[in-house]
Amino acid sequence: MKNKTSFLPQEGEAHPSRCPDNSAFKQQRLPAWKPQLTIVSVLSSFFLTGAFCLTVGVCLILSANSVREIQIDYSDKCSDCSKLRENSSNWNKECHCSVNFTLKEDILGDVFMYYGLQNFYQNHRRYVISRSDAQLLGRNVNIQKSYCAPFSTYSNGTPMAPCGAIANSMFNDTIDLFYNHNSSVIQVPLLKTGNSWWTDKNVKFHNPESYNLSSAFAGTARPPYWQKPVYLLDEEDERNNGYVNDDFIVWMRVSAFATFRNLYRRVRRVRQFAHGLPAGNYTFWISYNFPVTRFKGRKHVILSTVVWSGGSNPFLGIAYVVSGTAATLTGFVITAIHLKLRKKKTYFQKQ
Repeated sequence: MKNKTSFLPQEGEAHPSRCPDNSAFKQQRLPAWKPQLTIVSVLSSFFLTGAFCLTVGVCLILSANSVREIQIDYSDKCSDCSKLRENSSNWNKECHCSVNFTLKEDILGDVFMYYGLQNFYQNHRRYVISRSDAQLLGRNVNIQKSYCAPFSTYSNGTPMAPCGAIANSMFNDTIDLFYNHNSSVIQVPLLKTGNSWWTDKNVKFHNPESYNLSSAFAGTARPPYWQKPVYLLDEEDERNNGYVNDDFIVWMRVSAFATFRNLYRRVRRVRQFAHGLPAGNYTFWISYNFPVTRFKGRKHVILSTVVWSGGSNPFLGIAYVVSGTAATLTGFVITAIHLKLRKKKTYFQKQ
């Protein structure tokens, strides 16, 4: 049996030390500052925070209220087309409708056109993950191993491009704007590019490499609810076609709420529209393709301007005002408690 003392370090043998290094950091000799919380510093922080939040909140609300916006609901006005689209056998039949409206005042500056959907839930878990990011990057992948099912392949094995429920349900109404001026009808020039995020357009979405798009998507088929293949989304501009089409990219960024709006077009500021949209009579000419009756939805077209704080959304301003009000009220409550306790302390000292 070995002697227990053999496990102990012998004389002259080096053994590791558990002592921390003699440095200012490890020996906790760094200079430190401990704030002394006094009633003056505490109340000052509450009142200053409240004043700052209230000021920012009021500025944001005033800025949001200065946005010029007009919203047109065309769900009922295009009811005939809606009934036609509810029957899936009519998918290849065109249906058009028009909506007239009047601008009483000029809308100056950059004017943006949005389409809005109501009661359309994009936040369902199966819907959100029903896509193939690798396919949207232009890679040759096996989409049967993705989350695209049941919108991945047809019964004959032909893969869908793009696959998934998000792409299959893409908003595909075509909306044109006309200006009725002095018994003449002028089409308002609209920009259909530059409406998506730069990171989406240049990083997250790429077309397959080939000498032309039709050959790049050879061997694939359009999703079931689409009327044309992905390489014909924009036949006029090759840079806005396929997976890098702005309308497609904007739709693929799903919304967290059932009621949302997506940017559709921007008014091109040329000729009589150089300063925006002049007051007068206008007409939306709509090619109706996206049915909403079955899920009790509504569709809108929104014309809006933007300001330094964004669009017409007062939520951030209201949040600042609520936070500022809470901080200010807390400051007054602490002040009242302090005065009450100080008065009681003075009373007992006199006794």
